[in-house]
Amino acid sequence: MTVIGTQIDSDRRLLDFRNYEEYLDSLVTPVDIYYLRSSKIARQLAELGYRCTGETLSEKCFYRRLQIVKNLLFPVHRPYELTSEFVSSVGRLMEELALRERANRLRILSTIIFVRCSVTKFEESAYIDFEDRLKLEDWLPYYRGEKKLSPLKRDLAYYHWRSGKTCLNETRNYVPIVDPRRGLLFKNIHDRRMITVDPAAASPGVQTTRVRIPCPHYEHVILYDHVIRSKIIQEN
Repeated sequence: MTVIGTQIDSDRRLLDFRNYEEYLDSLVTPVDIYYLRSSKIARQLAELGYRCTGETLSEKCFYRRLQIVKNLLFPVHRPYELTSEFVSSVGRLMEELALRERANRLRILSTIIFVRCSVTKFEESAYIDFEDRLKLEDWLPYYRGEKKLSPLKRDLAYYHWRSGKTCLNETRNYVPIVDPRRGLLFKNIHDRRMITVDPAAASPGVQTTRVRIPCPHYEHVILYDHVIRSKIIQEN
């Protein structure tokens, strides 16, 4: 099963509701109405989280997430071309990145790719800002399997395993930070959230998920998917 690593896939269910009241009504049971004798009070209890074992969305959060899903699935205009749209992606990594391309171009989602692979006789690894590389390169050879996604010294973070050479670079989406306690972090420029890439960390960060992608063409691949928080409308 494809794990996109954000709330976006699960938030498709919000399209079933015309407004926040309908969303709350979906959490109310007939038993609630029977005992409370009021749909208004039943909604209030649902909004407080007493009728849901998982997350109950606030009104602002509901409309923000609903808009994100609508923008992703039904974009009003397309100021870009999707490189992966008419290509059969080769390999698991390219399949996963093709699923994320539109969201990254819209800057709803920001994906950091960690790759470790052998180049000639030596191993190199890098943390790659997917959207940044989309802007700077032609990805058609990558999707077709004609070209391997290789670490570059201009990526967010680059490491040569034999020489020990390390490079850290700012991109259009991230600033790399080395914290003495938490290790390597990436600060998202748009919402200022921190992404933690330490595998020992319990979580990669707020609104960020981490998924390992098995791919025979690379020794190690991890995708860090960060949902970019709106600068205008924020959760309570």
